[in-house]
Amino acid sequence: MATLRLEIITAERQVLADDIDILVAPGIEGELGILPHHAPLMTMLQPGELLIRKDGEETYMVVTGGFLEVRPDKVIVLADACERAEEIDVARAEEAKRRAEERLKTRPPDMEAASIEAALRRSLTRLRVAERRRRKAKPGL
Repeated sequence: MATLRLEIITAERQVLADDIDILVAPGIEGELGILPHHAPLMTMLQPGELLIRKDGEETYMVVTGGFLEVRPDKVIVLADACERAEEIDVARAEEAKRRAEERLKTRPPDMEAASIEAALRRSLTRLRVAERRRRKAKPGL
């Protein structure tokens, strides 16, 4: 089966460089499934999950936005930030979720609802990816 070269890069580091079978990414207009030989394209990414499948194994990552470019020879994700499931600090994500929910209830006058909702979405995505990893590590749950 053909594979696809994937590079995920943030301003701080190269998160991943590997040959994969499929990438599912949160495009600005919905989820994108990228397979080998996909037509070239460039799109913005919204905050969400990246699903990477290689040799039947699925890996999830959190991306907070950025750009995705499909080239004939590879796919490049230029992410604002990207975390592997094992890098997520669950306690910190829970605290961020709690803070965002509290701010939505009290809505300080100097904060816009959209930025509070974006923070809540980021923390929920991080928790969802961490939970997937936990379930994968403990089969039968």
